[in-house]
Amino acid sequence: MRGLSGKAAIVTGAANGIGRAIARRLAEEGCAVGIFDLDETGALGCAGEIQAAGGHSHVELVDITDHAAVERAVQSFEAARGPTDILVNNAGWDRAANFLDSDRALWDRVIRINLYGPLNVHHAVLKGMAERGRGAVVNVASDAGRVGSSGEAVYSACKAGIIALTKTLARELVGKGIRLNAVAPGPTDTAILQSLGESADGAKILEGLKRAIPMKRLGVPEDHAGIVAFLASDDAAYITGQVISVSGGLTMVG
Repeated sequence: MRGLSGKAAIVTGAANGIGRAIARRLAEEGCAVGIFDLDETGALGCAGEIQAAGGHSHVELVDITDHAAVERAVQSFEAARGPTDILVNNAGWDRAANFLDSDRALWDRVIRINLYGPLNVHHAVLKGMAERGRGAVVNVASDAGRVGSSGEAVYSACKAGIIALTKTLARELVGKGIRLNAVAPGPTDTAILQSLGESADGAKILEGLKRAIPMKRLGVPEDHAGIVAFLASDDAAYITGQVISVSGGLTMVG
């Protein structure tokens, strides 16, 4: 894809799952990839895969819910790899539970990771992008934020917030040469979805999802990496403020 080679890209939550697939794809396209994650083993494993394939990576072990820590990590990455050209906000977490069975402690954790975390990363990275007059951001939201998801009420609310944030910042920063778009994965075989299947009710939901998806399978992390790379590239230079579902046809918006 045009315009990715030589760019510096940060991917949060890149130690595992969708984030790891995105980090590897951006590295294949020629980006120097910053792997921002708390999982040291997974982050180093991702970096090793990238380097073994001839790519360039940089690991920052950082808690995205800590604003000051995020700023330090961004500064460290940029000192090593240069100004951030691409930001992929992917890090997320959830534990499936019916809303009426959940408590404030769960809500707070879900909101800190899935909403405050991306806010912190946006704030730390976008200031530099605005000063330089260029940049591309791809936020990994969820179809849960578009159509809801049983057992994921607070997570769904956070992802709806990320979609709204993406659109708002796309309007605010278009004059600064910054594009922001969101990718909304449908049901994907990641740790979050696996946690949903740990209960009897969750297992039934997963089976129902598989039947409902026109492609008759759950997504895998690699299903999402291509659209993220495209939206970050110059091939998407006239696209901003958009939300694209990757769901095997489960959700069709138009």
